[in-house]
Amino acid sequence: MHLDVQDLRNFYYRSRLGRAAQKTIREALASFWPEAQGQTVAGFGFAVPFLRPYLADARRVVALMPGPQGVVGWPQGMPNVSVLCEETAWPLDTGRVDKLLVVHGLETSQHPALVLEECWRVLGPGGSALFVVPNRAGLWSRSDRTPFGYGRPYSQSQLETQLKAHHFLPERHATALYQPPSEKRFWRKTAGMWETLGTKVWPILSGGVLIVEASKRVHSPSGPGLRETVRKPLDVLKPKPEAKPV
Repeated sequence: MHLDVQDLRNFYYRSRLGRAAQKTIREALASFWPEAQGQTVAGFGFAVPFLRPYLADARRVVALMPGPQGVVGWPQGMPNVSVLCEETAWPLDTGRVDKLLVVHGLETSQHPALVLEECWRVLGPGGSALFVVPNRAGLWSRSDRTPFGYGRPYSQSQLETQLKAHHFLPERHATALYQPPSEKRFWRKTAGMWETLGTKVWPILSGGVLIVEASKRVHSPSGPGLRETVRKPLDVLKPKPEAKPV
């Protein structure tokens, strides 16, 4: 079940813990996508806290928010790019998106397979998608004080298996949010230390979220016509039989 958009906005923009999570995840995403010059960038779920870095140089930015979640206008003080849409029917042309970011959109969906089909449809050739989901082994998926404590957490192998089943090719992965999901002053003051430590000893400490980058896998066209063309490519050079005199 999708969380309410007001709860998501309050967490990321009005709570100390949410702002820390936003900063940490945004930095992790920047290591995958440092820029989006002239590209079309779309986010599904509640991806707006992480789309802002691409507003300046992207050709177009679209924030897709599913109906069960609700929508808020974004970005504040600028022309709105948020769209309320059906969870499995997005108002985007096929193959038009260069970069697709899915946050709080997959793990809370009742139809994850259909969501992935829609992700594949809108992504263009050579495009890439980033999926940010709660880590099954992390502390954040065990606490309902944050949005990552709701829905279906994943392990890396579970997420990558699901992506492969829907014609995505996982390319790179990372984890983030090693800091405990607590508002207590000590944990907030030492958040940076935990993130630095986590990236160095990640097999021991489990990050709160998984980030997987995947590309769109397109099969080569096949069929009798293509095989016939390849099998006899020089038939057109054979001499034609001479016409019989009448």
